[in-house]
Amino acid sequence: MIQREAYMKHLVAFQDKPVIKVVTGMRRTGKSVLLALYRDHLLAQGIPSDRIHLVNFESMAFADGMTYLELYERVRNWMQTPGRHYLLLDEIQQVSGWERAVNSFRVDFDVDLTLTGSNAALLSSELSTLLSGRYVEIRMFPLSFREYLDFVGDPGPAGRMAAFGRYLQYGGLPLVPSLPDEPEIVRSYLAGIYHTVIVKDVIQRNQVRDGALLERLMVYMAETIGNPVSVKKISDTLCSFGHRTTVDTIDQYLGLLEKAYILYRADRYDTRGKSLLKTQAKYYIVDTGIRNELLGFGRSDFGRVYENLVYFELLRRGYRVTVGKVDNLEVDFIASRMDRTAYFQVTASLADDQAMEREIRPLLDLRDNYDKTILCLDTFPHAAQDRGIRLKNLLDFLLEPESDASSP
Repeated sequence: MIQREAYMKHLVAFQDKPVIKVVTGMRRTGKSVLLALYRDHLLAQGIPSDRIHLVNFESMAFADGMTYLELYERVRNWMQTPGRHYLLLDEIQQVSGWERAVNSFRVDFDVDLTLTGSNAALLSSELSTLLSGRYVEIRMFPLSFREYLDFVGDPGPAGRMAAFGRYLQYGGLPLVPSLPDEPEIVRSYLAGIYHTVIVKDVIQRNQVRDGALLERLMVYMAETIGNPVSVKKISDTLCSFGHRTTVDTIDQYLGLLEKAYILYRADRYDTRGKSLLKTQAKYYIVDTGIRNELLGFGRSDFGRVYENLVYFELLRRGYRVTVGKVDNLEVDFIASRMDRTAYFQVTASLADDQAMEREIRPLLDLRDNYDKTILCLDTFPHAAQDRGIRLKNLLDFLLEPESDASSP
């Protein structure tokens, strides 16, 4: 197994601390493998195997379901061995009433708890009430481009553009790099993942009545990544395609797709009024391979795809990401975290003066001294700047070493 170092670093940082580690993310992004890596880390530290309990609740062993009382009784039996125990509970949401059991483990036993889940209801449920201030969320995403090259082997500067092309086409779900470089094979795998998420984590879990409408909504959102959208416009568009729906239904379905971690929302932030806006948010899809499976592998809207990549790269680096409104202009991303704030524009190319002016203008209108960067696939001298704005190659940005990743 190849290490997911950034995620392991977070798990290890909270090992034996009085908080529950909750790993969230879409199916097949590597949560189960991460738990196995954490188990191996614990074994390497000399912790006896009979005090490490890794359970996947999607196993056939739990096909008939399990209640929180049954789970509590099983764990209580494990606790007969003296010393701290390590509970690694995969897809815990499959256990009815699991929140109550987890809270009891924390109170009754000497345990280090790590949970995973494929639906945001995990953190919007009773857990957040029972465990207020006692858990930390670790959000897991498909492979970054750096991780992708770790999986396939870095071909060096001469081969990176070809590898980047495959990454854009097939996406970063961890199994994909090991599949043959044949579109139909990769597409069949991605289609299986997509339909599992849509059917199991959205339609069945939430008893969605109109599955056809939800799937058409997902296709529409994949087509419009990076575009400001309103719920009313989406509703009107789908109605024009022959679907019977309402604004409230579309709003509900978007929320369900977000909870399944397949769509992510970036709200707009008014840089003048210093407030979040309620309309015209942007949505991004968690994996470009899934988008291509939905829309076809021959698309050439690279600017949108690059923007999608940068959005998730910023999330991986721990930023809160919004879209900046500067009067009537837009900054693609405002990235904020405790130690810094930065602005990013993303474009396919700055090959002509018109493109350069279009990307630079909103950044020049910002009235602060935060870092400002334009990302594209053009090659720039290392120190190239224009009016205080840094120009950076997109691949250089994506491949920054972790120690440098906080710099623009």
